[in-house]
Amino acid sequence: MTVTHLPSGSDRVVEPMMALARCTPLHRIVVAGEKSIELVFELQRRGFARAAATANCGRPSRQYDVALVDWRRRTLRSLATTLDWLEDFLAPAGVLVVWVDPQKPTVMEELRAALVRRGFLVEAGTLRPDGYAVSARRSETRPLSRAA
Repeated sequence: MTVTHLPSGSDRVVEPMMALARCTPLHRIVVAGEKSIELVFELQRRGFARAAATANCGRPSRQYDVALVDWRRRTLRSLATTLDWLEDFLAPAGVLVVWVDPQKPTVMEELRAALVRRGFLVEAGTLRPDGYAVSARRSETRPLSRAA
């Protein structure tokens, strides 16, 4: 049986997301978004064997070095819940990369502000015709656990 790899939407976002996250195959990666399983398969095909989708990532214990969020065709408002949930999976020194559809500059600023409100420092961003991506790390001053 021959398996043919067909280019997909994930192919377009993998390279810029990986570049922003500065990933190596040794990093543990959790992927969120509508096409998370597809993106995990693409990462594994590229040698990132420690990638998992949110559907099979286990219990939250700050075990992932990188969180990739493919949020195309979704609203920024709905992203807030996912970001809050992902925080518990991301290691204290972890990197978060969020990819969204091309947006107006004000919406891109809203994304950056949402990350800063959650204790992340925005490190870099890239604007492309097919989307906008931003990478952020946890702030060193952010406490390791939330107050109950």
